[in-house]
Amino acid sequence: MKIHFLGGAGTVTGSKTLVETNTIRILIDCGQFQGIKPLRELNWLPLSVDPKTIDCVLLTHGHLDHCGWLPKLVDQGFEGKIYCTAPTMEISKLILLDSAKIQEEEAAKANRENYSKHEVAEPLYTVAQAEKVMPHFSSIEPDTKVMIDSEIYAVFSNAGHIIGACSIELHVENKILVFSGDIGRDDDVLMYPPVKPKKADYIFLESTYGNRLHPDNDVKTELEACINNTLRAAGTVIIPGFAVERAQSVMYLIWQLRKEGRIPDVPYILDTPMGMSVLDIFMRQSKWHKLSPEDCSEMMRMFTLVTNYEDTLATIEDHQPKVIVAASGMVTGGRVLSYLETYIGKKETTVIMVGYQAEGTRGRKLLEGVPDIKIHGRYFPVKAKILEIQGMSAHADQNGLLHWLSELESKPEKIFLVHGENQPADELRIKINERYGYSCKVPLMNQWIEI
Repeated sequence: MKIHFLGGAGTVTGSKTLVETNTIRILIDCGQFQGIKPLRELNWLPLSVDPKTIDCVLLTHGHLDHCGWLPKLVDQGFEGKIYCTAPTMEISKLILLDSAKIQEEEAAKANRENYSKHEVAEPLYTVAQAEKVMPHFSSIEPDTKVMIDSEIYAVFSNAGHIIGACSIELHVENKILVFSGDIGRDDDVLMYPPVKPKKADYIFLESTYGNRLHPDNDVKTELEACINNTLRAAGTVIIPGFAVERAQSVMYLIWQLRKEGRIPDVPYILDTPMGMSVLDIFMRQSKWHKLSPEDCSEMMRMFTLVTNYEDTLATIEDHQPKVIVAASGMVTGGRVLSYLETYIGKKETTVIMVGYQAEGTRGRKLLEGVPDIKIHGRYFPVKAKILEIQGMSAHADQNGLLHWLSELESKPEKIFLVHGENQPADELRIKINERYGYSCKVPLMNQWIEI
C-alpha cells in the first residue's frame, strides 16, 4: 500500500492524501492551496495522479483548504463518490459555489481595471464547474461502517472542529489508518469535544498549532474590551470571520455580551451571505452543536443580516460606530475587503483576527504589522489597530493534539504529521515522542511512502 502526500504537507492548506492499493485509490480530502503565491500556483497544476484513476474521496470537513480543489478534480476526470457527513456536504456546496463566484468576480474586476499580471485573468474554476461536483456527494452517518468495496470500509467520528467535521478511520488490507482532519477543542463554545481514536496502525495527524498553546484567557472578556474600547473612540470594529463556525462563534459571544449588558446597543452586522446559510444549517443540524434552535433564532435577531452588496456599500458609507463580522477569515477575499478599503486607514478602527492566518495571507501580513496592504490592485495604509484573540481558534493546540492521542490502546506503527508548517509539525513530533514514545515523521509535499 502506498500513501501519496499530494497536499497539506509542510503547509496548512491544500490537504490531499492518496491511499493506493493494488485494487483501489482513495483520496482523503481535496483542498485548495491558499497563502503565498508559490502555494497558490500549485492549484493550477495537474495532480501527479490522474483523477480518472481515483475511485472515491473521503472528505473530513467543508473548509476550502480541504474541499476547495474538488471542482478541478471533477473537471479533470474524477467520476467517483465523495463521502462525507450531511453537514459537510451542505457546507462544501456553499463553500465551493461561493469560492467560484468570488473567483469569477475577481477575475472580471482584474480584467476590467487592468491590474492582473496575466493578459487575461481567469478564475481557478467557474460556478458551472463547481456545480458539476454536487452529484458526486454521498451523505453518510457518523459512527457507522461506510463500505468502500467488499473488503474496505471507513468510519467517520466527530472531530469537533466545525459543524459536520470528522476524523476518518479507514480499514484497508488489515490495517487501520486514521486521518484526523482538523481537530477541534474540548472546550469549544459551540462544538462538542472531538472523539479520540482507540486503535490505529498509522495516524495522519494535523499539526496546525503543533508548537503553540492557546492562551488561558477569557475570550469573552477580551472581546468585550476590544469592542468597548473601539466604540468609546467612535470607531468601527471589523472582525474577519470564517463563514463556517467562526462567524457563528463570534456571533454567539457578542450575543451573550449584549444580553449581559456588557457592550452597548450599536449596530451589530453579519455581512457574509454564506455565513447566513451556515446559520440555516445550524438550525437543521442541531445534533452537531450545543445551540438550541431557540438560541439560534434569538442570536440571529440581534444582528443585522446583510445579503445584498448594495447594503454592504450602504453599511460602509454609514460611519456611525458599529461592529461588523464579515468573511473571509484570512482576509483573502470576500466582503471584508470592501470594508477594509474604507476603514483600514482610520486610526479609530479595530480589526480583530479570531483564527489561524496562513503564511502569505493578508491576515498574516496585518498581524505582522505591514505598513500598507494591497487590496484589488491598490495599496492602502494600515492605521487601524490590528488585534488577535488567539483563544478563539477552532483548532486544538499542542496540548489538545497530544491529548487526542491519549486513548490509543496500543502503539501505532507510525504517525505522520500533516497540515502544518514545518516548524510546528517538527516540534509536535518531538513532543509526541517525548510523551508517548511513538515514531513520527513529517512528510514532504509530493512524497510517497509504502506501508
